[in-house]
Amino acid sequence: MHEHDVIVVGAGGAGLRAAIAAQEAGADVAIVTKLHPVRSHTGAAEGGINAALRDADDWTDHAYDTMKGSDYLGDAPAVETLCKNSPEEVIQLEHWGMAFSREEDGRVSQRPFGGLSFPRTTYAGAETGHQLLHTMYEQVVKRGVTVYDEWHVMNLAVTDEERPEDRSCHGVVAYDIQTGTVEGFRANDGVILATGGMGQVFDHTTNAVANTGDGVAMAYRAGVPMEDMEFIQFHPTTLPSTGVLISEGVRGEGGILYNDEGERFMFEHGYANNDGELASRDVVSRAELTEVNEGRGIEDEYVHLDMRHLGEERILDRLENILHLAEDFEGADGLEEPMPVKPGQHYAMGGIETDENGQTCIDGLYAAGECACVSVHGGNRLGGNALPELIVFGRRAGRHAAGDDLGEPQITTGKTDDYEPAEIESPVPIGTVDPEEGTEPAAADGGAADGDAVLDTAVETERRRVEELLNSEGITHAEVRSEVQETMTANVNVFREEEGLKQALADIREARERYQEVGVSDPSRTFNTDLIHTMETRNILDIAEALTVGALARNEFRGAHWRKENQVRDDENWLKHTLITWNDGEPELGYKPVILEGEEKTYEPKVRSY
Repeated sequence: MHEHDVIVVGAGGAGLRAAIAAQEAGADVAIVTKLHPVRSHTGAAEGGINAALRDADDWTDHAYDTMKGSDYLGDAPAVETLCKNSPEEVIQLEHWGMAFSREEDGRVSQRPFGGLSFPRTTYAGAETGHQLLHTMYEQVVKRGVTVYDEWHVMNLAVTDEERPEDRSCHGVVAYDIQTGTVEGFRANDGVILATGGMGQVFDHTTNAVANTGDGVAMAYRAGVPMEDMEFIQFHPTTLPSTGVLISEGVRGEGGILYNDEGERFMFEHGYANNDGELASRDVVSRAELTEVNEGRGIEDEYVHLDMRHLGEERILDRLENILHLAEDFEGADGLEEPMPVKPGQHYAMGGIETDENGQTCIDGLYAAGECACVSVHGGNRLGGNALPELIVFGRRAGRHAAGDDLGEPQITTGKTDDYEPAEIESPVPIGTVDPEEGTEPAAADGGAADGDAVLDTAVETERRRVEELLNSEGITHAEVRSEVQETMTANVNVFREEEGLKQALADIREARERYQEVGVSDPSRTFNTDLIHTMETRNILDIAEALTVGALARNEFRGAHWRKENQVRDDENWLKHTLITWNDGEPELGYKPVILEGEEKTYEPKVRSY
């Protein structure tokens, strides 16, 4: 058993920032990650970091843009925390040596981004995430933070009280990819989940293969509500053949979208008469797909993104990486021709329910970054708001887990007095297929067991699971995973309707049943990717189902969630967060109100226009 004060699961932007903050607060910190830190998906973030740095800008304007972009489903305390603290974090990165792009006068450069009223997106060419990741990893190494890399975290060690709000987390169980052993990691003060996105639920995504929603699924099965899972962002500019991201920075610099008829359709077809290509991502994605569906798409699949008019010097200075991506993956020379683009799954606005300190309803369990939902993005994330979320809330989670007093949170977690239970209307059974599957053996009754006993029981459970998978024969995980990904892309995409969502639930149920017959063909213990992917597929099943349940329940049009049956935002009935909670193997649906009251103002919902 390994023992530390704070265990951080994941080594992307949020995990690294949390580890640094916890170490600065005096904690003995360890990072447990299935990838080496500089391979984390944060490195693929191209666009930039929103921060009110200029005299003409203000964090209150950033907060208003964020609330508007969220379609008024963001919680004001979280939004204001993000916007107030982002400038300080950007300055800290600069002091640590991050190589920001700069103007001729030496100031860091900032450019326009979709949904922003001021050009406040700070960037490092088209590789901001890469620079951020390396800068913070240098700080982790400098500070001597312990890093267990190539360890796949399988489960949390959580007590078994009936109410999740009474449970406590004492560590994690992880599989050593290099040796094949299963070991426990004891956390004396707290576990911080920073496992990133869940893009592998879909088959066309900008996310890395490793983004299988591990942290979200583990917290879900431990009893933490998943919040607003139905809100999935589809980025409007991904390469058709691979899902590789083409940064919003291209449009921020002046890139133009054209349809097959050569029309600048964002203006000419009235999708966004003011902001055009720089409308929020949900607006642009729907516009592109509408063009394709109405016969104005190129090869009935995509549209063109043109940056040739920007000139070679500007492109090479600010967007050189984009040239390489377009050439390598589509054979398109961005200096000589437009690039093909279409919407692809990009980001999960929902995730593990937390307060503004990163704390969940389970004592000692925290989450930060894309796997968490502090509700800063609501129904739609603005470009440039993901990276500040990582560093702002990663830092807060690290400090709080290490014992720093950050004040009383305004956001509640768990089933509190304002929780509203609801019925799930599903055409098929949901949750586990085998009743025993959703029930983990208890270390002791309630809180009677100490942390070591809870962890030991969790370790033994996961060791048995590994043995069972290695000694089983059956279908491959890939068959099950592809079924889920295909139905999610077909039925839970940009445009959603009741029939398709119900079909997705039926397909997921069938996939769950098939997963009972899954086997691992590779019997080896070391570097067994077949075993890892099989365990990840279980997470994909749970997440896909919860996402679809939330999408079916929310019968309105808000942000990234478009419903054919009701194409109007319905604040009277749906100005609330969706909560999906795992209860003995079955999902439960509930809601809680949105917090629109900020520090000095209340954000009144308005019709979004761009």
